[in-house]
Amino acid sequence: MSDVKETQKSEASFFKAMKAVFWSFLGIRKKVDYEQDAAKLNPIHVVIAGLIGALIFIGTLVLIVKQVVAK
Repeated sequence: MSDVKETQKSEASFFKAMKAVFWSFLGIRKKVDYEQDAAKLNPIHVVIAGLIGALIFIGTLVLIVKQVVAK
């Protein structure tokens, strides 16, 4: 039973890290939110979320460039 709770807690914190990274990419973070994230989030989750966010960003740019050049 505790394994299920740990897994749910881990998943929830990873999604919180994804949310924090998304808002950070946009550059609209409140100082209070940043301080809460710095205190609560797992640094490994933040790094992984940042890499995923960067890959999504680069992939989106590549797709946009391909669409513009193809026309």
